[in-house]
Amino acid sequence: MKKINKYESIVNLGQLKASGYKPRSIKQELRENLIDALKNKTVLFKNIKGYEETVIPQLETAILSQHNILLLGLRGQAKTKLSRMMIHLLDEYVPVIEGSELNEDPLNPISHAARQLLAEAGDDTPISWMSRNDRYVEKLATPDVSVADLIGDLDPIKAANLKLSYADERVIHYGLVPRSHRSIFVINELPDLQARIQVALFNILQEGDIQIRGFRVRLPIDLQFVFTANPEDYTNRGSIVTPLKDRIGSQILTHYPKSVEISQSITKQEAQLSDDQRSSITVPPLIEKLLEQISFEARKSEYIDQKSGVSARLTISAYENLVSVVQRRMLLNNESSGIARINDLYGVIPAITGKVELVYEGELEGISNVAYTLISKAIRHEFINYFPDPERAKKSKQGNAYAEVLDWFNEGNEIDLMHSSSEKEHISQIEKIKALTTVVNNYQKNLSKADSVLLREFMLHGLAEYSQISKRRMESTVLFSDLVGSIFNPGKE
Repeated sequence: MKKINKYESIVNLGQLKASGYKPRSIKQELRENLIDALKNKTVLFKNIKGYEETVIPQLETAILSQHNILLLGLRGQAKTKLSRMMIHLLDEYVPVIEGSELNEDPLNPISHAARQLLAEAGDDTPISWMSRNDRYVEKLATPDVSVADLIGDLDPIKAANLKLSYADERVIHYGLVPRSHRSIFVINELPDLQARIQVALFNILQEGDIQIRGFRVRLPIDLQFVFTANPEDYTNRGSIVTPLKDRIGSQILTHYPKSVEISQSITKQEAQLSDDQRSSITVPPLIEKLLEQISFEARKSEYIDQKSGVSARLTISAYENLVSVVQRRMLLNNESSGIARINDLYGVIPAITGKVELVYEGELEGISNVAYTLISKAIRHEFINYFPDPERAKKSKQGNAYAEVLDWFNEGNEIDLMHSSSEKEHISQIEKIKALTTVVNNYQKNLSKADSVLLREFMLHGLAEYSQISKRRMESTVLFSDLVGSIFNPGKE
């Protein structure tokens, strides 16, 4: 392993002793480095949004307490991301006995092979340096994981090749846990681990050692365990056995973003967009809010299994889809720039359908119809933040604010908004209804031309969701017409 900077000159045990190095357990290391970070006001867990007052203080408390940690929460709540960011609290490099398969500290060897090497080579024992990035190990719990995978087992081939008896410690093939000595070890989806495998972790958590096949070897393994899991009360795949949960020092509950604004910032941070998409495509704040509101509506929908959760990945994928819908339209119309429209929300349905689990009523409704319903509810929710409530406007003594718009449709007029129409064609369709501009200008001031067009389109969708006009969705277009006429001439919904 290549050694850099201040570690380049320390290549053997004698030099390490002379440097004044003192071994620390990984929990001590994390704790002391966290103390320094807090004293220096260092920002920890960067890019984790919405947890500043809830999860992160609890996680820091657990580290100060030198606890093993269980992050418990629904899918898409940054549990794994939090775990991975803990490596920044590790020392940049730590010394290891060169060639040790268990990453052993030169001043604190734990295996027979390392102790023998130190006895033979003494201060000339070669030292290498292990970076913090190599001290993070992650394992996804699956039903096929075995004790041998995690802890270890006898290796008959090694025994035969080395002509050793099964009583010799050197015939052991160490599993992932001992090979992760002095590291952060993360087990994701802990309930998926079979109960008998969870039992094998008891000694490691409580006494810090492992036992293999009745061997009289007790290795004092030094690990910072982080487990992640979904709440046990909904999963049919398994559960965390009670004695194991009892041995985990801190259980921390994660959660979804508590506001649309936090959710927006997470989506924009995590969305994977190409440089050309970022430079040529504009997603107005209204569209961003509507995207986030879709997930908020999903998290309270009677059609969706709330115990399963609605991942933050829904809006991230939806945002990526939305931008790609705009880019596709630009390419079809040979345009160099594009702006997202309300109509484009229907292009994110593939990002919704794979991210939610339906209850029985939702299955009867159908996943596509559920997705349309979520979009409709998001539009209804946001509409009254920009314009008067259409249902109250009908009863207003000052007159219906939307009267001229509704009259336009009542005269038999229709407006057809094609999904793939050019920006020029789209604007020309919107401008057919002069009354839209009047209403928009009455309630929203100092608008750019693009914002005015967007809000006029938004008004059409909002009035349709409040059953003031008819909206018929077809494969390539959305057709708006008067409500009464659509009853006698129904289109495809």
